[in-house]
Amino acid sequence: MQLETDAIDRSHYPKHIAIIMDGNGRWAKKRFLPRFMGHIAGVKAVKRVVEFCDSQEIQVLTLFAFSSENWHRPKDEVSKLMDLFVGTLGKEINRLDKKNVRLRFIGERSAFSEKMQQQMAESECRTENNTGLTLVIAANYGGHRDITLAMQEIAKQVQRGDLQPEDINEDLIAAQLSIPDLPEPDLFIRTGGEKRVSNFLLWQLAYTEFHFTDKFWPDFNTETMQGAVDDFLTRQRRFGRTSEQLENSSETN
Repeated sequence: MQLETDAIDRSHYPKHIAIIMDGNGRWAKKRFLPRFMGHIAGVKAVKRVVEFCDSQEIQVLTLFAFSSENWHRPKDEVSKLMDLFVGTLGKEINRLDKKNVRLRFIGERSAFSEKMQQQMAESECRTENNTGLTLVIAANYGGHRDITLAMQEIAKQVQRGDLQPEDINEDLIAAQLSIPDLPEPDLFIRTGGEKRVSNFLLWQLAYTEFHFTDKFWPDFNTETMQGAVDDFLTRQRRFGRTSEQLENSSETN
């Protein structure tokens, strides 16, 4: 069985997968459980997906854990989510480090407790030299805010005279956004039946392939993850070119 796994050609696999983990509350409601039980079950799904990406040699996995809009949820639910986040991070960091996973966070951390900010910083520092899967957690993140902060930084450079307006291009903007050193997502997955990006990596998703599923996040497992990757492998990514151009380029190579 191991020989079959090693024989898989992963050259066309996505390098970066981004996921909106939706449906925890509805999963719980369907089972007549408190909403928070869905979030606890969702943590188990995270572990399964991280293990899948690690085993399939995916370079980057970005998970939308908490959006800047999620603060509008009931205070009790937000408080429990923060406690779950801190507790899970404390329990999982050893395992992630041993797995050679590099952990990174994007989003505005100032809204979180000092304890949570400290844990995030320590986890990043501890795993920064790991060379396996890069796990990016988007927490208090919003795509509009990401772009706004990038524009503000560029405006400051222009104001100082370090940059001319005509020097501003797509590469310069991208360099000011979150995780500019990582490849942009090849595959975006959203669970729970919704079909929108919800202010997630708006700039970075420009040429990403989308995969939507009705399955709630706590039910997401290795098989459904593989199904999303298999769906991705059926897509022809043209990036503005025609199919004929791609075919000719392939024949030339």
